[in-house]
Amino acid sequence: MDMQEIYSQIILDHSRNQANKHDLEDPDIKEDGHNPSCGDEIVLQLKLDGDKIVDAAFTGDGCAISQAATSVMCDMLIGKTKEQADKMADIYQRMIKREDVTDEELEELEDAVAFQNIRNMPQRVNCALLSWNTLRAVLDEEK
Repeated sequence: MDMQEIYSQIILDHSRNQANKHDLEDPDIKEDGHNPSCGDEIVLQLKLDGDKIVDAAFTGDGCAISQAATSVMCDMLIGKTKEQADKMADIYQRMIKREDVTDEELEELEDAVAFQNIRNMPQRVNCALLSWNTLRAVLDEEK
């Protein structure tokens, strides 16, 4: 199995998996995200312990790419500080927008690197960025 097949499997698994798609009980942060170009919508929910993200989930509807990207992001956020989450979001956004990203930075993205080829599908870029843009909006408000 080549890397592209592995990446495709990660996206498929997360788009079908509903483990991260639910409401959190008493989230500390709840932020709406909307992609006006296609209608995808999410509500990102985070539970914090000080500066650390201890739980992450989402609700909403959208295409397989937006739902999978949000699910992968939720998995990655748990256990990270807000500063670490912001750094990951920056790397991810640069990767999708075809900006300079080092191999070391790509390693930090864990399963989210599966979305790297989305940058070759301009009509899907906003779908892949929805959750990460929503996260950055929340983190910017917190600063």
